[in-house]
Amino acid sequence: MAEEPDCIGPDRYPKKTIGQKAHSAVKAFTTKDGLIGDYDYAFLFRPNLPFMKKPTQASPFFGLNERMPVFLALLLGFQHALSMLAGVITPPMILASSLNLDSTHQQYLVSTSLIVCGILSSIQITRFHIWKSPYYVGTGLISVVGTSFSIISVATGAFSQMYQTGFCPTDDDGNKLPCPEGYGALIATSCVCGLLEVLLSFTPPATLRRIFPPIVTGPTVMLIGASLIQSGFEDWAGGSGDCMSMPSSGYYSLCPNIDAPHPLSWGSAEFIGLGFTVFLTILLCERFGSPIMKSCAVVIGLLVGCIVAAACGYFDNSGITSAPAASFIWVHTFKLQVYGPLVLPLLAVYIVLAMEAIGDITATCDVSRLDVEGKLFDSRIQGGVLADGLNGIIAGLCTISPMSTFAQNNGVIALTRCANRKAGYACCFWLIVMGIFSKFAAALVAIPKATLGGMTTFLFAAVAASGLAIIATVPFTRRNRFILTAALAPGFGALLVPTWFSYVFTYSGNNHAKEGFFNAIELVMETGFAVTGFIAIILNLTLPEELGDEARSIHGGHVEERDESMTGDEWTMKNKGMEVDKRASASGSDDIEPVKEA
Repeated sequence: MAEEPDCIGPDRYPKKTIGQKAHSAVKAFTTKDGLIGDYDYAFLFRPNLPFMKKPTQASPFFGLNERMPVFLALLLGFQHALSMLAGVITPPMILASSLNLDSTHQQYLVSTSLIVCGILSSIQITRFHIWKSPYYVGTGLISVVGTSFSIISVATGAFSQMYQTGFCPTDDDGNKLPCPEGYGALIATSCVCGLLEVLLSFTPPATLRRIFPPIVTGPTVMLIGASLIQSGFEDWAGGSGDCMSMPSSGYYSLCPNIDAPHPLSWGSAEFIGLGFTVFLTILLCERFGSPIMKSCAVVIGLLVGCIVAAACGYFDNSGITSAPAASFIWVHTFKLQVYGPLVLPLLAVYIVLAMEAIGDITATCDVSRLDVEGKLFDSRIQGGVLADGLNGIIAGLCTISPMSTFAQNNGVIALTRCANRKAGYACCFWLIVMGIFSKFAAALVAIPKATLGGMTTFLFAAVAASGLAIIATVPFTRRNRFILTAALAPGFGALLVPTWFSYVFTYSGNNHAKEGFFNAIELVMETGFAVTGFIAIILNLTLPEELGDEARSIHGGHVEERDESMTGDEWTMKNKGMEVDKRASASGSDDIEPVKEA
């Protein structure tokens, strides 16, 4: 393995000339070996049924830059695209619904999210060297990016505040009206705050890992997932909008509204059944499905739920019929303005995104069979965090909320044994194609809330499980238990009682700057993962290690006595020989291999 950070993977061959590259491309598309090769394609589609014979030989592993058949690259790239599809479309749909945007804007945001994710993922996969500097942009791995879940709880809280303060309009009866200005304020503020993650990327990776160890990132990620499960469950029961309050009359007396094809009261058995159909299908795919079905279980569950919903008359196809054939970035635009109360919460979000990027890149290196230490690994961390910050800014300028490095695809790499960048580029191609054809986005927007809720609840629970997986790597010393307790107490409190800080500030004057500052503090204090993250960082940096403090891993087994010269992370690695930094994927894959000891 090459140690110099200007190399991407092993440099076994001399650089090819343009003529040689052209000859290789022609050969790839005109020969059997170049098009399909001798890969066992049946492996991807072989179900895991009790009476079927198990394969005795594993499929070949495709390294970062190894030769790979074109058809296989397209097929595995499509698998990657499907595995991240649900995660890409969920945030824009939730944010648009929170602002009561019409179906046209929702379709546009879903289409644009797919296109932008495809473009920005290619930046991470390519890895550009910054001229005359030791720095990079991108990881050079299959580090795909998607719209971040971390923004949802902050944004929905800010949108509620916007309606309360009059920034977003309401009618005479108090019903919330469409507020595209609120979305414009979100993406404009996120562009400004994204500069923080760009600056963090120039911090030495060792320092970043010291500031954001698993004891900090674990509970933070877990709280993000836990806070989102509520919105998923509300949709599962019929919708998270005004119909949830079950008014006795009016437009939202039934869910999603009285004009829907099959409106019902919130919490109806029919809605619960639709969501359960999706959830059950995901479980069956994981138990009996082939490798490609397991990694796409969430999408297959959503597809089955849509078929059942359409057969029962819950679909409204008017939006699909009226949608244009194609869409692209900037077909719709939003008025950009910085919203002061969002600045502090979004700074916290970008710190969390940097934490996630470090863990995801480490996991991607691990499943790609690359080193997880040394100069090359550190440069991948630096380039990945820098690309993550730049992608957040570019996404905002492309009318999309902040991006983050996705963990779902690590499960696909482990399952298919393919870490080849050609599959990553094919994934980008499929995402862009899906986004351009806006009829596809219109069909996604038309999915009933209950069906969508069954899927999103599973996705958000997977995020919480990722946080638990990170916490599982932490030795449970008295010090670490104290940090977890102190950090989770106000975090869970803010999650369970979201208005606990709403009445602390009683200012009612005309100083809008002062009022905005108070609103920002209120928004941060009512965002559980932000409070948990800040407390965990402070306590981890200030509380000293206690000598002789006995601990036992939650995995059980013998725990060696800690040497005084060891840091907490070194002690963990010595005793466990593995690192599970945010490895859980939406498919629930457990095929992550342990990191080799140094």
